[in-house]
Amino acid sequence: MKEIAPDARAFHELAAAADRLLAALDGLTDADAAAPSRLPGWSRGHVLSHLAAQAPALERLLTWARTGVETPQYASRAARDAEIEAGTRLSADALVTRVRQSAAHWQDAAESLPEPAWDATIRPFTGESCTPRRILVIRLRELVLHLVDLDLGHEIDGVPPHARDIVLADVLGYYAHADGVPAFTLLDAEGARLARFGHGGPVVRGTRAAHLAWLSGRSDGAALAADELPDLPPWI
Repeated sequence: MKEIAPDARAFHELAAAADRLLAALDGLTDADAAAPSRLPGWSRGHVLSHLAAQAPALERLLTWARTGVETPQYASRAARDAEIEAGTRLSADALVTRVRQSAAHWQDAAESLPEPAWDATIRPFTGESCTPRRILVIRLRELVLHLVDLDLGHEIDGVPPHARDIVLADVLGYYAHADGVPAFTLLDAEGARLARFGHGGPVVRGTRAAHLAWLSGRSDGAALAADELPDLPPWI
């Protein structure tokens, strides 16, 4: 599982990712929010409602780390889904305000977390045990990928390199331990190996952005060079 240190650079990347997303929401109308996102079955409003609810959910994990009292990210999947759905009934202005306020509150909570708490053991909704250093990656990943999902003109190739590489490493780490991953090798645009899964299989070459877009399900892989793209199991 990818983790990053809670240092000034990490906090800057998180704040910058939130700023990019919020800038994209400037002038969003109710019709815009009701329009489909790139995620099947979700409107832009669903994506925004998820982002607004996810920040305090991740903050609950920071509370767990700080206090030692088990504080689940969500009460249940049903409660999580109901909260997202309820948010879609808000106006675009109200949704954007929730995203902005929750992002600022989460950033403050992360930056003020006491040093010993960063080594505490917590458990996200996905079930694995980790430290809050992992939560920094999850939050960055959500901000980076959901900006693309909003379908407001942003693509993976516009993600700053450092943030992109953190998210790419996280996705590659998932596939390294996932079931049903076929054999294949990833090379970057210069031919350096990024990852190898199993033995043999096709070689897939392209930019880091193109790899991230394909591996995370944000593209069909058309920007990659390969005799045949392997059939990947779903990511997350």
